[in-house]
Amino acid sequence: MMNAAAPAERAQSPRLPFDLARVAVLLSVSVLINYIDRGTLSIAAPILKDDLHLSPSQLGVLLSSFFWTYATFQIISGWLVDRFEVNWVLAIGVLVWSCATLSTGLIHGFALLLTARLLLGIGESVAYPSYNKIIAKHFQASHRGRANGLISAGWAGGPALGTLVGGLLMARVGWRLFFVVMGVASAIWLLPWIKWMPRGPGLATTKATKPASIVEILLQRSAWGTFAGLFCFNYLWYFLITWLPFYLVRQRGFSLQTMSLVGGAAFFALAISVLTFGWLADRWIATSNNPTRVLKTFCGGGLALASVSFVTVFLVADHIIAMAILIFSCVALGMCSPNLWTMTQILAGPQTAGKWAGLENFCGNLAGIVAPIVVGVILEHTGQFFWAFAITGGVTLLGAASYIFLVGQVEPVVWHSQLVVPE
Repeated sequence: MMNAAAPAERAQSPRLPFDLARVAVLLSVSVLINYIDRGTLSIAAPILKDDLHLSPSQLGVLLSSFFWTYATFQIISGWLVDRFEVNWVLAIGVLVWSCATLSTGLIHGFALLLTARLLLGIGESVAYPSYNKIIAKHFQASHRGRANGLISAGWAGGPALGTLVGGLLMARVGWRLFFVVMGVASAIWLLPWIKWMPRGPGLATTKATKPASIVEILLQRSAWGTFAGLFCFNYLWYFLITWLPFYLVRQRGFSLQTMSLVGGAAFFALAISVLTFGWLADRWIATSNNPTRVLKTFCGGGLALASVSFVTVFLVADHIIAMAILIFSCVALGMCSPNLWTMTQILAGPQTAGKWAGLENFCGNLAGIVAPIVVGVILEHTGQFFWAFAITGGVTLLGAASYIFLVGQVEPVVWHSQLVVPE
């Protein structure tokens, strides 16, 4: 279980083939739908609470329940995509989360709604292990930045689009019909996927007959570096999508309209950033043939810049300057987002990428449970956001250190099943 002594993966061509570009766009659309579907309950919460006569505690359980199964099933989904045909595992997952979204608009009562949210988490848990498996299997190292950038753009655009468009549509057609429409739209994605999903063996691989075991992955120092890095990255991300609107309205005194414009601008800047830095990483890897330098610079440097600028947002009184710094913080976060998955795909290799990504996303999404609770407790006890910003900035800085110092050389790991024992 050591890093390969052979040179890092080399791209055969800097140009992304059309068929793979089409696959990357389809994956980007799927993650856009993924993030809209998981966020619809938050948008509908004020109306849904009154319609179904839910208590505040019941609503809180519903809002958090998605992460119970989403985080837990990452490990199972990672095993599935390495064991079975990843294209169909992803398709089944999309079908499950489509049915869960659609059924939310049809059912009544807390118990059934909770069941639908848990089912949504199970369905969506296949997404990132599948994305990593597909990209590691079919995309050259110098193409992965663009592919991951497109996926990250969908991830960044989902909350923005869901909040802006979803809120307007719910006000016009009601929350039930909106869930039904989103469920149907999610299922429609399966039609082009079944037609254009990547086929064939993919890139040439080693003679390994099976993926590495979970124990083998956990014995890798670099694996723990990527786990910690994603947790710290997500800690800031979940602060942004859960508490930033509240902070802008209550602490900064913004109107709902102003808050929506500022939040939309920040997420839009993030979407542009992930596309840009994914492309830049591809170009730099192609010219330098040094993925370690490229990916550590973007992942570690991006999180370090995001950490410092995010804390500065709270310290600056002028609203315009503070919001400009907030947008810059999102741009810096975008330096890291596509490239942290490229790092995982190179380290794990095509046969183990799904399992590694499942473990990594399990650890990373624990931040979705921890961060909102920590911020709420701090706010309840202090009445202001200073320590919430300070702790979030500190955690993000630890993520930068994880990518720079804990992750080793970014080159394919040689697993036990790949070692040839001399006779």
